[in-house]
Parts: sequence; structure tokens; C-alpha cells
Amino acid sequence: MDDSERGTPWVVGVSGASGTPYAAAVLRALLHAGEAVDLVVSRAARLTVLDETGAPFRDAHWREDLARWLARGADGTPDRFETDLSRVRYWSAGDLAAGPSSGSYPVRGMLIVPASTACVAGVALGLSKDLLQRVASVTLKERRPLVVAVRETPLGGQTLRHLVALDEAGAVVLPASPAFYAGARDIQDLVDFVAGRVLDAVQVPHKLYRRWEGELGAAGAGAGGAAAD
Repeated sequence: MDDSERGTPWVVGVSGASGTPYAAAVLRALLHAGEAVDLVVSRAARLTVLDETGAPFRDAHWREDLARWLARGADGTPDRFETDLSRVRYWSAGDLAAGPSSGSYPVRGMLIVPASTACVAGVALGLSKDLLQRVASVTLKERRPLVVAVRETPLGGQTLRHLVALDEAGAVVLPASPAFYAGARDIQDLVDFVAGRVLDAVQVPHKLYRRWEGELGAAGAGAGGAAAD
């Protein structure tokens, strides 16, 4: 599929924070919604993917590694999901000449899922030490949507100041904080809630979780998340 058929992509950046299931859920939902994706996986994130999934993520084999990663459930179940990767374009984190490094390259915005505190600091300070940080800086300067799904606890004062700076620059700071009112049945439901809130921030439609409708006790009555749809 060429770029004209893919459409204007979202850039998804995956940093080295724990939380690779969040990234997988966001990627699956974007692709299922018919969106195009430009993917950047930081060098630290490769270690996290290996640690949390037991499988590597390699530049030269990114498509087969991504397929295996996205097929895996948050509970570790292999081959739980099936996803079409034809709308994905992968850029190495070390490629500072990549398309998304320039403001003239058309993208809809950027989602950093998960965002480590090191990534937050780099973006807030405009360091652009790798492609992920560079694309985030370009996203801000071009006034495009930027969602930063920070995954850390507790948060120190310096990180809090960096998050405030990102908010003031126009980014959406979205802690990876699952909710329980949606009637979560398993860990995948909790992961999907966070992924759904990321997509809500950029108005991409999805059915990842049951939305609040003002009815107390609905979760306990058996209303589930996306698995019930």
C-alpha cells in the first residue's frame, strides 16, 4: 500500500517505560479504525518489549516482530488478536533524517505511549536526542495534537514541572491510569481503558471500553468493556 492509499498517519512513539500492552492496544485500535500509523520505537523501548513480552523488536524484522507483539494479550496470551499491518510504516529511532523529523512531512499528530520520565524530560526541554523526541518537538512547533501517556509512579517534582511545561506547550498529558467503572473483567480491559482515553484525546472512534452513562452499579451488573461488544 502506497502513501496515497494509506492516508495521513498518526505517529505513535513508544518509549522505554513499562507498559508495552498500552502501546499495543493503541496501535491495534488505530489500525482497526482505518487509521495509518508511522511507528517509532526507542532503543530503550526495545529492551522493555523484550522484558515484557519475551520477544525482541528488531529494525530488520520489525514487521514480524510487530505482528507477534500486537497479537499478544496483556495477560501474555499469544495470538489473541489479529491486526492488518498494511497501514504501518516503521522508522528507526536513530534515523534523524526520517520523514516525520520534518514539519513538512504530513501527519495528523503524535501519541507517545507509554512515555517514560526521560522521554517527558527530553520533549519538554526540546533535546531531540532521537527520532521520537524530535518528532514530538516538531509536533509541538507545528501545533499538531500531541498526547503524552506518562507511565511512572510516584512522580518527582522535576517530572511534574516537565509535565506542566508540556501542558502549557499544548500537549495532552494523559497518565496511564485505568478506571474501574467500565466493568473490567481482566487486565486487557484495564489496558484498553487507557488506550481508549488516548484515542479519545485525538477524537479517533473506538469501542475499547464502556462509557459512563450516569447509571450507578452498571459495571457490577455485568456490563463489560470491548469484549462485550
